[in-house]
Amino acid sequence: MGKGRKAKDKESSCNDDNKLYLEEAVLEKKLPDIDLRILVEMPNGIDFNEWLASHTISIFDNTNLIYGTVSEFCTISGCPDMVGPSYRTYLWFDEKGKKSRVAAPLYIDYVMTFVQKTINDETIFPTKYANEFPVGLEIVVKKILRLLFHVIAHLYHSHFRELVLLNLHTHLNCVFAHLSVFNHRYQLIEQRETEILQDLVVALKILGDDEETATEVNESIDEYKDVINKEPTMSFADQPINMFPNPSPINTQTLATQIDNF
Repeated sequence: MGKGRKAKDKESSCNDDNKLYLEEAVLEKKLPDIDLRILVEMPNGIDFNEWLASHTISIFDNTNLIYGTVSEFCTISGCPDMVGPSYRTYLWFDEKGKKSRVAAPLYIDYVMTFVQKTINDETIFPTKYANEFPVGLEIVVKKILRLLFHVIAHLYHSHFRELVLLNLHTHLNCVFAHLSVFNHRYQLIEQRETEILQDLVVALKILGDDEETATEVNESIDEYKDVINKEPTMSFADQPINMFPNPSPINTQTLATQIDNF
C-alpha cells in the first residue's frame, strides 16, 4: 500500500502547482553581473533577421539541453498532459486543425522536432554565403519562441524539483531570463502566453527592480485568463526524433529517492 501511494504521488507530481520556483532560496540565475537587456539590444550594422535567428537558436539549444537532463522523469504516466503553471493546458493541433490532448513528453518531442527541422532548413535559417532570410522569418521565430516557452513553462511547473536537486535551476532561470528579455524587447510572444510566468519575471527582477516595471508586469497578469493555446500546424505523422540521448548526470534511482524526500 505504501509503495502504491508513493507511485501515485510520483505520477501526480506533474500536477503540483505549489510554485517552488518562487521560493527565495532558488531565485538565482547564472551571469548575475551581466545585464541581459544590453545583450539583446541589436548592435548597429547587424541585420535584424540575423539577430533574431542567432538568439532563437541559442534559446532553443539551451532549452533542449536543460530538458534533456530531466526528460526521463517526464513520462506519459507522470505527465499525461502538457501543462504549465496555474494548470495552463497546451493542446496540439494537427495539419487538419484537429486539436488533441497529448502527454507532455510527446508534445515536447513534437516541439523539438519542429524547431530542429526548421532551423536546419537552409531556406529559413540560411548559413551559406549569399543566401538570404525569408521575408516571413519573424513569423517563424514567433512560433518557435512560443513553443519553447511552453516547454520552459512545463519545466517550471512539473520538473523544477528535479532541476534543483541537479543544481540546474539557475541555468533554467537564466534561459528563462534570456527569453523574457528578448521577448520584452522585440514583442515576439503574446501576453496571453507569457502571463502565467509573470510572477517569476517580477521575482527574478528580469526587467529591472524598479516599482514601475513591477507594476506593469503585475497588471498584465490579470489581462488574460483561461486561455487555451493553439499550436502551429504540424502533422502527427511526423515522427519525433530522439534529441535527448544523454543520460542524467546522476544515478536515476538516487535522484528519484531524493525527489520523493524533497
